[in-house]
Amino acid sequence: MPSGKHQHGMALMGVLMVIMLAGLGLAEAGSRWSDMQRREREQELLKVGDTMRKAIGNYYNLSPGMVKQFPPTLEALLRDERFPTPQRHLRKLYTDPVTGRPGWGLLYAPSGGIMGVYSLSGEQPFKTRNFPHPYQDFEKKKAYIEWIFAYMPETDNSSAISP
Repeated sequence: MPSGKHQHGMALMGVLMVIMLAGLGLAEAGSRWSDMQRREREQELLKVGDTMRKAIGNYYNLSPGMVKQFPPTLEALLRDERFPTPQRHLRKLYTDPVTGRPGWGLLYAPSGGIMGVYSLSGEQPFKTRNFPHPYQDFEKKKAYIEWIFAYMPETDNSSAISP
């Protein structure tokens, strides 16, 4: 017949097992939540990057006169002073969804001005395939910093270029 001390020891072992299993479950839940957050930031990067690419294209295509120009700064997308009534190509400057900080890497056109933006994050992306048409080159990229959202006037719809 088991003694009282032995029963207390078994109860303690049972409580420790429950605590250990709960800890493992919480660790797994935390990992999944973290992955979900990263995927959401990645989707936001695709959305914001595309919005900025389109704004750059709009700035370029609405250039007054014969010579088309890229914006000299991202702020020029907020208030384009080239017209009697300033134009707005963006409502606000977005923060980089992946890094969570303001500021983007900038791709400059050979003729001057900003023709594209990219995240400054060196993290490896979750998404590796099934990108929309202008971003199919992203499938070959190993880090977000290689996802370049650029307006290419030659092709009018192409936007992904390799660094």
